[in-house]
Amino acid sequence: MPGAKGLSPHELAHKWVKDLGQGAMCQWHMFSTDRSGEVRVRSTEQSVGIIIGKRRSDDMKTREEALNYGLSFPNTYMEMPFHDPNWQLVRVKGSKKAFLWTYEKDGFLHLNVKTDPAWRDFWRSTFSSVIPGYHLNKEHWNTIILDGSIPDEDIRRMIAESYDLVTDSPTKRIYEAVKKIPKGCVATYGQVAAMAGEPKMARAVGNALHKNPDPDHIPCYRVVNSKGELSGAFAFGGSNEQANRLRADGIEVIGNKVNLEKYGFTPASQI
Repeated sequence: MPGAKGLSPHELAHKWVKDLGQGAMCQWHMFSTDRSGEVRVRSTEQSVGIIIGKRRSDDMKTREEALNYGLSFPNTYMEMPFHDPNWQLVRVKGSKKAFLWTYEKDGFLHLNVKTDPAWRDFWRSTFSSVIPGYHLNKEHWNTIILDGSIPDEDIRRMIAESYDLVTDSPTKRIYEAVKKIPKGCVATYGQVAAMAGEPKMARAVGNALHKNPDPDHIPCYRVVNSKGELSGAFAFGGSNEQANRLRADGIEVIGNKVNLEKYGFTPASQI
């Protein structure tokens, strides 16, 4: 399909149905099966059904996926402190503080994560499968029950917040720095590293932004390299999404590049 590069199967389906509907003699509907994840387009007036792909399925469902995400944060390791394979924790090296507990209970995988008291009740009231921390201080810990009712992005955000709470995290400082980039401006990885107090960690900025737990509020698309070039594989929406978001901010993108002299952000500390 022309112009469909980077689209998910569901996005492809919506585009295809829209294109077919223009001048078509029949109506088309998109549907997907629960078990196979196949995305299909079907005519309502003809017995025609076309499978155009499978939906993306990166939801966190297994212990391995949860542990791998926890271990993707810097300076972490896995441990079974009770010599019981049902209890597997992810800790931070040095302090040995745990920020992710995993265990099976009542037929579901459970995750214990540390939570900011300001957010504790928000998570519990938003999702019935987020409950006070099991076997932990219920003022500061929540338990996430992986029963399929919580969006993957929110699970990842809660784990990331737990990590930040038990560490003096450069990652957290990087996210706070990115939040300071105003609409209509971009900053380089090096600038963000300096703003986060880690001027030699430009590479770490890229790693942190790739795991951005809250892209709606941490505008990682406003970060470019030292030449003003956009990311070749923007993690939140495909290769064209970063350019689209920058243009929506009023920034001109030419040849996958931004003019830093015109749009570059200069933090107050660098003036």
